[in-house]
Amino acid sequence: MKNIDLPLKVTRWTKNKRTRQHKKVLGTSIEERMSYIDERQEFGHWEIDTVLGKRKKGAALLTLTERKTRKEHMIKLEQKTVVSVHQAIQSLKDLYGEAFPSVFKTITSDNGSEFSELTQAIDSDDVTVYYTHPYTSGERGTNERHNVLIQRFIPKGKVIEDIDDTLVGYVENWCNTLPRKILGYQIPNDQFVEEIAKIA
Repeated sequence: MKNIDLPLKVTRWTKNKRTRQHKKVLGTSIEERMSYIDERQEFGHWEIDTVLGKRKKGAALLTLTERKTRKEHMIKLEQKTVVSVHQAIQSLKDLYGEAFPSVFKTITSDNGSEFSELTQAIDSDDVTVYYTHPYTSGERGTNERHNVLIQRFIPKGKVIEDIDDTLVGYVENWCNTLPRKILGYQIPNDQFVEEIAKIA
């Protein structure tokens, strides 16, 4: 067994109490998110982020993590832009079809400019987008911990343009088939499939 196959002990993020005031929340604040979502008992609540490369510009990875099952979606973006995010969201809408609003009930994002039109990209009254407080990545702790897992394969400073879709798919599958203690050593894919089966 290689080190890469071992579960990773990831430090839990704590909320940063120092919030800078000069950056505004882009839309509906996480403060308005229903408290039961924090309990992770209901399926369909996601966190979203972009993983940047060495140049901080150009291509990026869009990562989405479902809070209950820990299911991970990874999509390579040509640019860290609103347009690229629109295209990625559309690919997910195409994937899930009419079930999309049941799979993605809420999405919690940071205030990156690429997410400024996330609500418009989703274009559904049944899906709510929430934005964290500025500079508080801990409010998307599940997604942030998954981004740390991704760094096992795609380290910080890696040029995203150099990463092919095969590697992105491999890392996504690795995340989704890694047994998790928090899931009773079940794997996210199995948990996700069980939840999808409940959607009629």
